[in-house]
Amino acid sequence: MGDMIDLSGDGGLLKTIIRKAKIDALAPSESIPLVDVHYEGTLAETGEVFDSTHEDNTVFSFEIGSGTVIKAWDIALRTMKVGEVAKITCKPDYAYGSAGSPPDIPPNATLVFEVELVACRPRKGASLSSVSDEKARLLELKKQREMIAASKEEEKKKREEAKAAAAARIQAKLESKKHQGKGKGKAK
Repeated sequence: MGDMIDLSGDGGLLKTIIRKAKIDALAPSESIPLVDVHYEGTLAETGEVFDSTHEDNTVFSFEIGSGTVIKAWDIALRTMKVGEVAKITCKPDYAYGSAGSPPDIPPNATLVFEVELVACRPRKGASLSSVSDEKARLLELKKQREMIAASKEEEKKKREEAKAAAAARIQAKLESKKHQGKGKGKAK
Protein backbone atom coordinates (compact mmCIF):
# COMPACT_ATOMS: atom_id res chain seq x y z
CA MET A 1 0.00 0.00 0.00
CA GLY A 2 1.03 3.57 -0.59
CA ASP A 3 1.62 6.38 1.82
CA MET A 4 -1.27 7.96 3.66
CA ILE A 5 -2.20 11.36 2.22
CA ASP A 6 -4.03 13.97 4.31
CA LEU A 7 -6.46 15.38 1.73
CA SER A 8 -8.16 17.79 4.14
CA GLY A 9 -5.08 19.15 5.88
CA ASP A 10 -6.64 18.55 9.29
CA GLY A 11 -6.46 14.75 9.46
CA GLY A 12 -10.19 14.48 8.82
CA LEU A 13 -9.83 12.89 5.40
CA LEU A 14 -7.04 10.43 4.70
CA LYS A 15 -6.32 8.55 1.48
CA THR A 16 -4.06 5.58 0.92
CA ILE A 17 -3.57 4.33 -2.63
CA ILE A 18 -4.03 0.57 -2.81
CA ARG A 19 -3.65 0.25 -6.60
CA LYS A 20 -2.31 3.03 -8.78
CA ALA A 21 -3.96 3.95 -12.06
CA LYS A 22 -2.07 3.97 -15.33
CA ILE A 23 -0.16 7.21 -15.88
CA ASP A 24 -2.33 8.28 -18.82
CA ALA A 25 -5.65 7.37 -17.14
CA LEU A 26 -8.45 9.93 -17.11
CA ALA A 27 -9.26 11.86 -13.96
CA PRO A 28 -12.48 13.68 -13.10
CA SER A 29 -12.50 17.35 -14.09
CA GLU A 30 -14.88 20.20 -14.81
CA SER A 31 -15.52 18.75 -18.27
CA ILE A 32 -15.86 15.14 -17.09
CA PRO A 33 -17.45 15.32 -13.61
CA LEU A 34 -19.60 12.17 -13.67
CA VAL A 35 -17.95 9.20 -12.01
CA ASP A 36 -18.73 5.50 -11.60
CA VAL A 37 -17.28 3.77 -8.55
CA HIS A 38 -17.17 0.39 -6.87
CA TYR A 39 -16.87 0.67 -3.12
CA GLU A 40 -17.22 -0.94 0.25
CA GLY A 41 -17.92 1.17 3.32
CA THR A 42 -17.11 0.04 6.85
CA LEU A 43 -17.41 1.57 10.29
CA ALA A 44 -13.89 2.32 11.54
CA GLU A 45 -14.82 1.46 15.12
CA THR A 46 -16.21 -2.03 14.46
CA GLY A 47 -15.10 -2.93 10.94
CA GLU A 48 -18.74 -3.68 10.11
CA VAL A 49 -19.63 -3.29 6.43
CA PHE A 50 -22.57 -0.90 6.08
CA ASP A 51 -22.72 -0.62 2.28
CA SER A 52 -21.09 -2.18 -0.78
CA THR A 53 -21.46 -2.37 -4.54
CA HIS A 54 -19.47 -5.60 -4.64
CA GLU A 55 -22.26 -7.93 -3.51
CA ASP A 56 -24.55 -7.11 -6.44
CA ASN A 57 -21.69 -6.12 -8.79
CA THR A 58 -23.13 -2.68 -9.52
CA VAL A 59 -21.48 0.72 -9.81
CA PHE A 60 -22.50 3.84 -7.99
CA SER A 61 -22.63 6.94 -10.20
CA PHE A 62 -22.63 10.59 -9.13
CA GLU A 63 -21.46 14.02 -10.19
CA ILE A 64 -18.49 15.38 -8.30
CA GLY A 65 -19.17 18.74 -6.66
CA SER A 66 -22.94 18.53 -6.87
CA GLY A 67 -23.44 17.81 -3.16
CA THR A 68 -25.11 14.43 -3.74
CA VAL A 69 -22.51 12.52 -1.72
CA ILE A 70 -20.61 13.04 1.52
CA LYS A 71 -17.92 15.73 1.53
CA ALA A 72 -15.15 13.10 1.76
CA TRP A 73 -16.13 11.60 -1.59
CA ASP A 74 -16.34 14.96 -3.36
CA ILE A 75 -12.81 15.73 -2.21
CA ALA A 76 -11.20 12.29 -2.55
CA LEU A 77 -12.56 11.31 -5.96
CA ARG A 78 -11.14 14.52 -7.47
CA THR A 79 -7.68 13.18 -6.62
CA MET A 80 -8.19 9.79 -8.26
CA LYS A 81 -7.75 8.45 -11.80
CA VAL A 82 -9.71 5.73 -13.56
CA GLY A 83 -8.44 2.33 -12.42
CA GLU A 84 -7.14 3.60 -9.08
CA VAL A 85 -8.23 1.88 -5.88
CA ALA A 86 -7.88 3.81 -2.62
CA LYS A 87 -8.70 3.46 1.04
CA ILE A 88 -10.45 6.62 2.22
CA THR A 89 -10.82 7.23 5.95
CA CYS A 90 -13.15 10.07 6.87
CA LYS A 91 -13.93 11.59 10.23
CA PRO A 92 -17.54 12.57 10.97
CA ASP A 93 -17.07 16.16 9.70
CA TYR A 94 -16.35 14.72 6.23
CA ALA A 95 -19.04 12.02 6.44
CA TYR A 96 -22.45 12.13 8.16
CA GLY A 97 -21.49 14.22 11.19
CA SER A 98 -23.36 14.16 14.48
CA ALA A 99 -26.58 13.02 12.79
CA GLY A 100 -25.12 9.84 11.33
CA SER A 101 -27.26 7.99 8.80
CA PRO A 102 -29.51 5.66 10.78
CA PRO A 103 -29.88 2.77 11.04
CA ASP A 104 -26.52 1.75 9.53
CA ILE A 105 -24.24 4.65 10.46
CA PRO A 106 -24.30 5.91 14.05
CA PRO A 107 -23.75 9.57 15.02
CA ASN A 108 -20.14 10.82 14.93
CA ALA A 109 -18.89 7.73 13.08
CA THR A 110 -15.54 7.58 11.34
CA LEU A 111 -15.96 5.71 8.07
CA VAL A 112 -13.52 3.74 5.94
CA PHE A 113 -14.18 3.20 2.25
CA GLU A 114 -12.31 1.15 -0.28
CA VAL A 115 -13.14 2.91 -3.53
CA GLU A 116 -12.28 2.06 -7.13
CA LEU A 117 -12.81 4.76 -9.74
CA VAL A 118 -14.23 2.72 -12.62
CA ALA A 119 -14.99 5.52 -15.09
CA CYS A 120 -15.52 9.24 -15.53
CA ARG A 121 -17.49 10.94 -18.26
CA PRO A 122 -19.10 14.24 -19.25
CA ARG A 123 -22.62 15.30 -18.27
CA LYS A 124 -25.43 14.09 -20.51
CA GLY A 125 -25.82 16.39 -23.44
CA ALA A 126 -22.35 17.81 -22.94
CA SER A 127 -19.99 17.68 -25.83
CA LEU A 128 -17.63 14.76 -25.89
CA SER A 129 -15.17 17.02 -27.62
CA SER A 130 -13.91 18.27 -24.27
CA VAL A 131 -13.09 14.67 -23.29
CA SER A 132 -11.54 14.08 -26.70
CA ASP A 133 -9.62 17.34 -26.31
CA GLU A 134 -8.30 16.17 -22.94
CA LYS A 135 -7.27 12.79 -24.36
CA ALA A 136 -5.67 14.52 -27.35
CA ARG A 137 -3.81 16.90 -25.02
CA LEU A 138 -2.51 13.97 -22.94
CA LEU A 139 -1.50 12.11 -26.10
CA GLU A 140 0.28 15.20 -27.41
CA LEU A 141 2.15 15.60 -24.11
CA LYS A 142 3.18 11.95 -24.27
CA LYS A 143 4.44 12.40 -27.86
CA GLN A 144 6.37 15.52 -26.83
CA ARG A 145 8.02 13.64 -23.96
CA GLU A 146 8.94 10.80 -26.32
CA MET A 147 10.36 13.26 -28.89
CA ILE A 148 12.41 15.01 -26.21
CA ALA A 149 13.71 11.67 -24.96
CA ALA A 150 14.58 10.58 -28.52
CA SER A 151 16.29 13.93 -29.16
CA LYS A 152 18.35 13.59 -25.99
CA GLU A 153 19.28 10.03 -26.96
CA GLU A 154 20.33 11.21 -30.45
CA GLU A 155 22.44 14.02 -28.93
CA LYS A 156 24.08 11.53 -26.59
CA LYS A 157 24.83 9.21 -29.51
CA LYS A 158 26.37 12.10 -31.51
CA ARG A 159 28.55 13.11 -28.54
CA GLU A 160 29.76 9.53 -28.16
CA GLU A 161 30.51 9.31 -31.89
CA ALA A 162 32.39 12.64 -31.75
CA LYS A 163 34.42 11.41 -28.77
CA ALA A 164 35.25 8.17 -30.60
CA ALA A 165 36.26 10.10 -33.74
CA ALA A 166 38.46 12.46 -31.70
CA ALA A 167 40.07 9.53 -29.93
CA ALA A 168 40.73 7.86 -33.29
CA ARG A 169 42.34 11.04 -34.67
CA ILE A 170 44.57 11.35 -31.60
CA GLN A 171 45.54 7.69 -31.89
CA ALA A 172 46.34 8.13 -35.59
CA LYS A 173 48.55 11.17 -34.85
CA LEU A 174 50.39 9.24 -32.16
CA GLU A 175 50.92 6.32 -34.54
CA SER A 176 52.20 8.61 -37.32
CA LYS A 177 54.65 10.28 -34.92
CA LYS A 178 55.98 6.86 -33.89
CA HIS A 179 56.66 5.97 -37.51
CA GLN A 180 58.14 9.36 -38.48
CA GLY A 181 61.44 8.78 -36.77
CA LYS A 182 61.91 5.34 -38.29
CA GLY A 183 63.47 5.02 -41.70
CA LYS A 184 64.97 8.52 -41.93
CA GLY A 185 68.67 8.56 -42.51
CA LYS A 186 68.92 4.80 -42.40
CA ALA A 187 68.97 4.25 -46.11
CA LYS A 188 72.42 3.09 -47.35
